[in-house]
Amino acid sequence: MMNIHPESTRLGWIGTGVMGRSMCTHLLKAGYALSVYNRSSEKTDSLVQLGARRCETPAQVAEHSDIVFSMVGYPSDVEQVLLGEHGALKGLRTGGILVDMTTSRPALAEAIYEAAKSSECHSLDAPVSGGDIGAREARLSIMVGGDREVFESLEPLWKLMGKTYVYQGPAGCGQHTKMVNQILIASSMVGLCEALLYATRSGLNPHTVLESVSSGAAGSWSLSNLTPRILKEDYSPGFFVDHFVKDLGIVLEEAARMQVKLPGVELAIELYRKLQGMGHGSSGTQALWLAVNG
Repeated sequence: MMNIHPESTRLGWIGTGVMGRSMCTHLLKAGYALSVYNRSSEKTDSLVQLGARRCETPAQVAEHSDIVFSMVGYPSDVEQVLLGEHGALKGLRTGGILVDMTTSRPALAEAIYEAAKSSECHSLDAPVSGGDIGAREARLSIMVGGDREVFESLEPLWKLMGKTYVYQGPAGCGQHTKMVNQILIASSMVGLCEALLYATRSGLNPHTVLESVSSGAAGSWSLSNLTPRILKEDYSPGFFVDHFVKDLGIVLEEAARMQVKLPGVELAIELYRKLQGMGHGSSGTQALWLAVNG
């Protein structure tokens, strides 16, 4: 595998949204040459100011890169930017690596792996958890599927973006692990909002309640990071409601395929769809409070 080093390794990035922009910034500040593409090109402006090359298509990104990362919205977007007519695989040299960090369908990760292999390239599915805060502070958890040798060769890059990076198995296993992550978050967000509803309706001070419960057995990342946002009525996205509904839809598709019943996820997606109907699809997942409290 290639030796990863800022002086010899060219990187590409497709999708510079809420999280992608921060992750790109870490790579640029580490000295890597970076080519970028985003459908809304103005979202690459801050990266270009730091020295990134702006490209017109994903294929053009790949032509200037040894490793291409993607982090877009939906599985259909992943398929287009990686496998489409102007997708990254069209421009990637032999031996190049695709790393899709979007939360997407496991079957699509497997298809990308096979397509890359047919082109004498490599592919990893590497979705992340940690939201905008984790991306900004390089504390993401990165869960990776694909060939172990390729995963290990990218360790210098994982370290720049995440606190935890774990090889989960063959292609698709990174995505399956992210589904486990989303199942855990789905039910915990419902519990968080119900607990906050109980606290406020019983006359408690939610700030002092949070001080007590966040350090005990009920503590969680969501409780510590998202409840303060709810209390400030800050519903800006660290992770979009629309994207979370997409993720939970994939969870339920996979569960149906495996003949597994997930009532907690079914309740969570019902509430998040209610939130979408209230016009909060582009809000952060903590906006679930509005659906529970409404």
